[in-house]
Amino acid sequence: MEINGVEIEDTFAEAFSIKIARVLITAATKRWAEVAALEATGFGTSVIMCPAEAGIERYASPQETPDGRPGYYIQICTFGYDALEHQLLERLGQCVLTAPTTAVFNGLPAAEKQFNVGFKLKFFGDGMESVKEIAGRKMHSIPIMGGDFLVEENIGAIPGIAGGNFFIFGDSQMTALTAAELAVDTIKELEGTITPFPGGIVASGSKAGSHKYAKFMKATANEKFCPTIRDKVEGTEIPADVKAVFELVINGLDEASIKKAMQIGIKAATTVPGVKKITAGNYGGKLGKFQFHLKDLV
Repeated sequence: MEINGVEIEDTFAEAFSIKIARVLITAATKRWAEVAALEATGFGTSVIMCPAEAGIERYASPQETPDGRPGYYIQICTFGYDALEHQLLERLGQCVLTAPTTAVFNGLPAAEKQFNVGFKLKFFGDGMESVKEIAGRKMHSIPIMGGDFLVEENIGAIPGIAGGNFFIFGDSQMTALTAAELAVDTIKELEGTITPFPGGIVASGSKAGSHKYAKFMKATANEKFCPTIRDKVEGTEIPADVKAVFELVINGLDEASIKKAMQIGIKAATTVPGVKKITAGNYGGKLGKFQFHLKDLV
């Protein structure tokens, strides 16, 4: 199976259930909406060690936001709702309220699960806060030095999916990186998914557990996909003409969103000359109930 002359391995990406909150951050300018979104999603690559997986979903134009200002949708993902509410309070309170001109809106207003995050953040106003309405949404207005910070009373959350993925094999480090960047940029145009690792790209794909340090390491380097040690690893997955591998991990609100992101991301990556192969990571069905078969996507 090939796309644009690039081999697509007949395998599947394995994903698992997670809880996802979706937030819309707006600001006076696109720059400050992006700054706040980046801060709020920091230290959010992998739940192996991070308190949440988080990332920017997409840009929202002034024509589609409740307050008519530029904004960004973000997603924050944890295994449980209690942890998710805690992350919302910390990230919105410490990273968005503190950023110039920002406002926060509920990205999942129809969700059954709603956290009263805005109600709790209003107490920063020390009794001088007030209530406003924007586009039919109940907002808490908190006086701060740069003007008022506005936050919607509730933030919604739903059961989502984490761990959709694919691997890009390149004939050089820059080939694989260019293909991965193009895939990430393409996925950013979609609704409903995030690529939570730095710049959307995983440089250090891992395996569960450890061969040597099992007592204290719950995840270690996936040596079968490390080009520099291919001659030392039994069962290496790296062909002789591959010098680098990058992975994209995709979290999303539902299966359809992840399938679409994987599909267009893979197609974009295969347009870069020097890409040798696309594959995916799985644990034989032991990690999670969701399987995204590459042959069905392409």
